[in-house]
Amino acid sequence: MGPYCGARMNKRTRLVYGVLLMVWAVIVVWQIVEHDRVARAARAELINRAKDISTTLGVVLRSQRHFGIISKDRLESALNELVKPEELKAVAMLNAVGEVVASAGAPIDLKLKGLLPAGEHWGERTVTLMNLVDLGTNLTSEAEGPRPTIVLPRSERPPFGTNRPPPGPPPGPSPGAPGLDQPTTTNPVPTGASIGDDTNAPPPPSGPRERGRRPRFGRPFWMSEEEYQSAIQKQGVHSFVIVLSTQAMVGSNNRDLWLRLVITALASVSVVGLGLAWSNLVRSSELEVRLVRAAELNTRLKEMNLAAAGLAHETKNPLNIIRGLAQMLSKRDDALPETRAKAREIVDETDRVTAQLNEFINFSRPREVRRSAVALNAAVGEVVRALGHDLEEKAVRLQVQNDMPSIEADEQQLRQALFNLLLNAVQAVERNGEIQVAVQNGAGKETTLEIRDNGPGVPPERRTDIFKPYFTTNQKGTGLGLAVVHQIVLAHGWEIECLPNEPHGALFRISHLKLAA
Repeated sequence: MGPYCGARMNKRTRLVYGVLLMVWAVIVVWQIVEHDRVARAARAELINRAKDISTTLGVVLRSQRHFGIISKDRLESALNELVKPEELKAVAMLNAVGEVVASAGAPIDLKLKGLLPAGEHWGERTVTLMNLVDLGTNLTSEAEGPRPTIVLPRSERPPFGTNRPPPGPPPGPSPGAPGLDQPTTTNPVPTGASIGDDTNAPPPPSGPRERGRRPRFGRPFWMSEEEYQSAIQKQGVHSFVIVLSTQAMVGSNNRDLWLRLVITALASVSVVGLGLAWSNLVRSSELEVRLVRAAELNTRLKEMNLAAAGLAHETKNPLNIIRGLAQMLSKRDDALPETRAKAREIVDETDRVTAQLNEFINFSRPREVRRSAVALNAAVGEVVRALGHDLEEKAVRLQVQNDMPSIEADEQQLRQALFNLLLNAVQAVERNGEIQVAVQNGAGKETTLEIRDNGPGVPPERRTDIFKPYFTTNQKGTGLGLAVVHQIVLAHGWEIECLPNEPHGALFRISHLKLAA
């Protein structure tokens, strides 16, 4: 891949990753905003529910009071009917100085932060709210507004017939004044009058009033003005506090939060997956380009290999002519001794170059395996006969296992591999050295062939390099013998490794040889 193409791909990759990161950030911010909106909506819904409850409380007050007086027992009984632990935990009616005149449910801490004079306090599991709506009460005189609601115990409401003044007309102008309707003492206000008869009436007249208008009720007939004002201050309902449970709201918020977290997690997994997919796509594209280039290079190398093999083969012909002429010159009787010595050197060098060319041709030859049943003892015997001169020259003792099995292999290539391994062992051992050829039974229908020697061995750092072309530790070697062995082993699907031979020497092990049927 060229530098321009690589730079363009890197730029595109950065752009894709940037877009994916931006999409992920938008999704995360969106989920945060949506969760905040849901939480605020849940709070607003809870406050609206509190307003509905406060409206219900106002209805309770208007339905239960008579002459501006409501029984504390009846009020608290009605409030207890409204209290539900899972929703409304507590409610309290307060007077002008913030004292509780009636309550239901758990005690309420009126010193909570943000509660006074009219506010809200959000706790861990509850919310406390004060004065959500106007109850239609005030602390001024009757002429300035509706009558306050006074909460009294039943014992403090004196019955009729006490020393209190009898029911009569409210304070106003003297009887007989023009335009006044004089109420009589025989028509007192009924005790069952509701707040609707009081709050909707105009303020009581302090002088002449219009004809046809009813006068407002003043203070209760059994109270003096001083007692009435004192009751308003101590027992009059000025404000109220309710405590609502936030358990349902918190549960709803938690469910929404988990939903947002799941959506965010899925978005994160999707973004990461898309990023990895893009990365794999880029790598696949790069690998495809490299494979195409490698295939082109491999084809070119094969062509060069064939050309080199052909050149090496053609080079052998003139070398053979040179070798023949040098041999003839070395055998002439009229040649000088120095000339005959030079001729023998030419023959030796020609043989060395020819051997190298043969190994190169053998290495560059395509490995087409034609499998057949090959007896290992027979193949090793033929190789030993070919190496008989080398074995006798160094007096090497060769031990071959007698009962080696037959395997599936290309017979010619197997002999070539055995020849190179045994020649390498002969060259490695000292005079009177030992070489062993044996098999080890493997799993199933497989066996392992081992060639051991007691030479100097192979250092650990070179045990993999010795199979590379042109790598050799022998000054007279070409470095292609073991490379050819490695080619043959791979072509058959076998494995070869170099191991230490105890107590010293080298061990070449060929494994996964399939036994012949």
